[in-house]
Amino acid sequence: MKQTITSLFPAEEQIPEPYRIETPIRQDYYLIDGELRRWDGPLQEVLSPVRVAAEGGLVPKRVGESPLLSKGAVLEILQVAVRAYDNGRGTWPTMSVGERILCVQRFTDTMLGKREEIVKLLMWEIGKSLQEAKREFERAVTYIHDTIEALKELDRVSSRFIIQQGIIGQIRRAPLGVVLCMGPYNFPLYETFTTLIPALIMGNTILLKPPRFGILLFQPLLEAIRDSFPPGVVNTVYGDGEVVVPPLLASGKVDVLGFIGTHRVADALRAIHPRPHRLRCVLGLDAKNPAIILPDADLDLTVAECLRGSLTYNGQRCTALKIMFVHRSIADAFVERMSAGIDALKCGMPWDEGVTITPLPEPEKPGYLEGLVRDAQGFGARVVNRDGGINDASFFYPALLYPVGPAMRVYDEEQFGPVIPVVPYDDIREPIDYVVASDYGQQASIFGRDSDLLAQLVDALVNQVCRININSQCQRSPDCFPFNGRKNSAEGTQSVADALRIFSIRIVVATRESEDNREIITDIVKGRKSHFLPTDFML
Repeated sequence: MKQTITSLFPAEEQIPEPYRIETPIRQDYYLIDGELRRWDGPLQEVLSPVRVAAEGGLVPKRVGESPLLSKGAVLEILQVAVRAYDNGRGTWPTMSVGERILCVQRFTDTMLGKREEIVKLLMWEIGKSLQEAKREFERAVTYIHDTIEALKELDRVSSRFIIQQGIIGQIRRAPLGVVLCMGPYNFPLYETFTTLIPALIMGNTILLKPPRFGILLFQPLLEAIRDSFPPGVVNTVYGDGEVVVPPLLASGKVDVLGFIGTHRVADALRAIHPRPHRLRCVLGLDAKNPAIILPDADLDLTVAECLRGSLTYNGQRCTALKIMFVHRSIADAFVERMSAGIDALKCGMPWDEGVTITPLPEPEKPGYLEGLVRDAQGFGARVVNRDGGINDASFFYPALLYPVGPAMRVYDEEQFGPVIPVVPYDDIREPIDYVVASDYGQQASIFGRDSDLLAQLVDALVNQVCRININSQCQRSPDCFPFNGRKNSAEGTQSVADALRIFSIRIVVATRESEDNREIITDIVKGRKSHFLPTDFML
């Protein structure tokens, strides 16, 4: 199997021409204050998880390079964003909602012309399959359109005055300040945009820090950002996160942290801010989403959902199913079908048609996953599927572990990769107790047909996780649904409408009801003297 895995990696001439990188991208510039400024300092090499077969063995494909900015450079970028916001008096935060929407629409129109470049870079930088890369791009564009429509609806609701207890008032939303957006490597475009776009369109200024993997895919968008927004509104921060991020937060001038990653990193970043009570955090963090499979579950449906839920994009999703609790009466049948399902999955390079299992972007991940498998085997679990856990270079063949118990690391640790632990249970209280005791509380999936037992599980889990999926895998979509988590899994709610609210604050303009005050308000509104107090109905 190891030889088979090695043979999956192509020689240079075997790469299909449309997906080749003939010349690595040299990005020796960054976006600051409306200009693409040249960086004369060191650059970091961007290597692909896709290895290329060469005479000396497998060699990582070089995608390009990007700036390794210094502390001084990022603090200058911060000052630019602070100046562009200007305590809420800058051009961008004082624009009307309609004007900001036009800017975002102009950016989106340009972005659509960069689709092929971005999809190609998603494949090369993070090993995402062509199909999944296209889906991520389309989902990001859809998210922008949905955000615009949600903002229009929010503005319609706000574009009226309320009279209560002798007070005339209008309640609208205002921006918060400077937002640091840090997306994850597994959905570097879409997930980054789920914080960047709502924060931006609400009038905040942005520091965009690309993830560790998925850096260069933003390069095709830099000119579009520059040309679509006023100078200083969106600025890019490149470099080693441990070098460039702490100075930004230590300055106390970042007002909002939009971060998707681990709770440990989030806690460390928050602690750096000198006034943490003034730092609003919008966080998407770890998860250990369980599947709870009841004795009467439809095994065909359950296995299909669990395969997709645990192995789509190699299981590298916060919403992935990361542990399976299966009633002992059907556990053998379940693992047998899961094993057969894994055998049927196609392994290969991102551009291969119908591929599911692809190279992993984190160089250290195969070794980590192998360690989880060996630990579980040491405590009595076995790898059920043929060749499970075999790995070479950046490729790890999925491992189905059974039976898994509390002594094993994979029982509690979020594996974030193609290792599937299956835990047999006899009493339904066992998986419920697991969820209650878990440090994580994002989602759960339950599979079965007995409505009484399903209802019992829903009631047991509803105060432990934030989404319960019945006979379906865990997932974020549709984006109009709330996406959040309990415990260490999230802070704040990320959905289209909720994100607009979380990156802004409610402001009331009020006056006592009198003839003079009525005339003043009427004069302001009719004369369009304030961007903040319109009563127009936005179509």
